[in-house]
Amino acid sequence: MANTLFPIFVKIDQIKILLVGGGYVGAEKLATLLRNNPQAQITLVADLIREDTEKLIQNASCVQVVRRKFEWNDLDEKDLIILATNNRKLHEEIKTEASRRNILTNVADTPDLCDFYLGSVVQKGDLKIGISTNGKSPTLAKRIREYLEDGLPDDIQDLLDNLEKFRQTLKNDFDHKVKVLNELTEQAFEKRKPKE
Repeated sequence: MANTLFPIFVKIDQIKILLVGGGYVGAEKLATLLRNNPQAQITLVADLIREDTEKLIQNASCVQVVRRKFEWNDLDEKDLIILATNNRKLHEEIKTEASRRNILTNVADTPDLCDFYLGSVVQKGDLKIGISTNGKSPTLAKRIREYLEDGLPDDIQDLLDNLEKFRQTLKNDFDHKVKVLNELTEQAFEKRKPKE
């Protein structure tokens, strides 16, 4: 079956995120969110918080910490939920209520309860590439991320900046701009191909 997921990039500094769980997996999810946007608006709810999670929290003023077990009002005014405890029954109950409230939910390592997956991400400057294995193998996604990070040129940001400046000088209609930019980017990557 084909991967039918629709990839999007969310402005996580403009939505309210609930993260339930302060253990190893919670720390991993928190680190991922903050690495992608240090201004992500996150409420972390957990009765036990690991030391590495505490370190992340200390350096992130945008993270609100609630040191107690999950309560139903934690879902109020949230746009996105990430569940990272080791309690499947709790996850199922929260997912049911979140669905009723139309809140998108990710449950760590439980694809059948997820509305979306957190893919592996390659980032060089403003270039960001999301990688999905449809929830089947986060390890393979990580290896592909490492491969792309090594393979992408270090000066990719310069190329992006120059293309943005050039795009702003283009006049005419949208189709013309797309044609010119396609030709230009094709030339840029032809120059980078290894010689045979």
